[in-house]
Amino acid sequence: MTEKAARDPLKGLKVHEYLLPGGFRVWAGKTDEDNELLSLKVARANDWWFHVRGMPGSHVVLFVEKGAEPDRETLKKAAAIAAWHSKAREGGTVAVSAVLAQNVSKPRGAKAGTVSITRETVLKVRPEIPREEK
Repeated sequence: MTEKAARDPLKGLKVHEYLLPGGFRVWAGKTDEDNELLSLKVARANDWWFHVRGMPGSHVVLFVEKGAEPDRETLKKAAAIAAWHSKAREGGTVAVSAVLAQNVSKPRGAKAGTVSITRETVLKVRPEIPREEK
């Protein structure tokens, strides 16, 4: 690892990026390591975090600017992206956990990409991504 890489833990972060109505940005991690960086280093306390329940899938973050508040439809669109980037993609209606990123943590000694969450809301959505990936 180079000195620059050691100072910049986000270097090399790979995500799918989407733009939702209202100017909201959504990122979905591509690997376990990307998921962990996205969930624990990139996401801020007031951003929303999503993951399909009970199956492998990407960690998805909906970035929320200060003073903005996503409506339920925006949360459901981000949840649909999480469902799309999971093993439940072909599953019809899918349950997705949604929490504020401040409620996501890594259990001590857990492998990359493993997190625990509190205060979840469960959204039932159909897997879908916006028409164009940014």
